[in-house]
Amino acid sequence: MPEDEVTAPLEVSSHLDFWSFIELANKRLSTEFGSTHQLATQVLLTLNRASNVVTYDLEASIHRPRGLSWSAFRLMFVTWLAGPLDAKTAATLTGMSRAAVSNLTKTLITAGLMERTPDERDGRSVQLSLTDRGHSEIAEIYREQNEREHAWVSVLTEPEQRILVMLLDKLITNHQFDIRGRS
Repeated sequence: MPEDEVTAPLEVSSHLDFWSFIELANKRLSTEFGSTHQLATQVLLTLNRASNVVTYDLEASIHRPRGLSWSAFRLMFVTWLAGPLDAKTAATLTGMSRAAVSNLTKTLITAGLMERTPDERDGRSVQLSLTDRGHSEIAEIYREQNEREHAWVSVLTEPEQRILVMLLDKLITNHQFDIRGRS
């Protein structure tokens, strides 16, 4: 194989950004692999990228400096707004597994932010709730996060934000197949 063919992919990849990668991926998927749904790939790669970028930013700028993870925020947030609640409901609302909720609950209990009490109706079950400290922490964290959320979406007009929510809702609720994993 000629040397320039060996180094060409390295040269291309060293100059790729996310959007030029999408362009390259679409070209290669259609010409080399016969893909006929490149736009679907582009939509979901972009959706995944947007979600990861925003989540990382919120976690790095707000949650990690407080010693919390994105997952801890999600569990505290749903417990704050919907709690007290059982671990199964917490898992459903956060999109986490029950095992993840259980492990995270232990960490938040140790930190004095959450408590677990026996369910009065079902002795085998427990209810998760925030401590007084947990309530004040999540309220403060949410105010800070909400300002950051506003900064993220302020590049869109209010009608664009509503359209985006509508389109995302349509994407995740109107499917013609069984969704595997957490919903």
